[in-house]
Amino acid sequence: MKSIILFFSLCLITFYSFSQEELNINTQEIDSLYKEDQFYFGLTYNLIGKKPSGLSQSGFSGGFHFGYTKDMPINKKRNKAIGLGLGLSFNSFNQNMQIYEDSNGDTLFQIIDETEVTYTKNKFTTYMVEMPIEYRWRTSTATDYKFWRIYSGFKLGYIFANSTKFEGSPENISLKNNSAFNNLQYGLTLGAGYNTWNFYLYYALNPIFNSSSTIDAKVIDANAIKVGLMFYIL
Repeated sequence: MKSIILFFSLCLITFYSFSQEELNINTQEIDSLYKEDQFYFGLTYNLIGKKPSGLSQSGFSGGFHFGYTKDMPINKKRNKAIGLGLGLSFNSFNQNMQIYEDSNGDTLFQIIDETEVTYTKNKFTTYMVEMPIEYRWRTSTATDYKFWRIYSGFKLGYIFANSTKFEGSPENISLKNNSAFNNLQYGLTLGAGYNTWNFYLYYALNPIFNSSSTIDAKVIDANAIKVGLMFYIL
């Protein structure tokens, strides 16, 4: 009797499982207008491009990025789309360019002479709201959620806060929301990979600092370059 009950129980479980799978497949097949709306978050190593003479980076300069992208397919197969997103980005840059203010409140920049100045930390940090705009190609289907992708595009960002920190001799210097930063930032992006793991590259098209920021009377044209991983979650 126990064997019969066990047999029928297994039959019911198996039947239920197959029914659920068939229901899921049918539901997925019906969804012919699927979209790849996604949450994303990424980790990057931040580099400074177009560095002024003498500027170098040390330690780890990191970035953290997260947000949401709305997917808008543009072909019948729905493997090509335009993505429009909104997110936040936090970026730090450890380097040897000291940023400070004079007695008039003007921002000054200088490359730290390590033979004369001892310091343990020197970095600037930006906090941004960003809007990525992407052209998206992928191998996804209505029933396949693991696929190859290449996302290329443009990212527009606005720095809503910034900070600089120097810890060393003769004194520590901390500044917040300094006007020397270019609040509007924009650049090209590229993301490529399979499933959740994706390589990510951002190359800024404009400088980090405004045109009045100089070292030895030369405008600082340094821009941001970010290389890392981007993760997408449906």
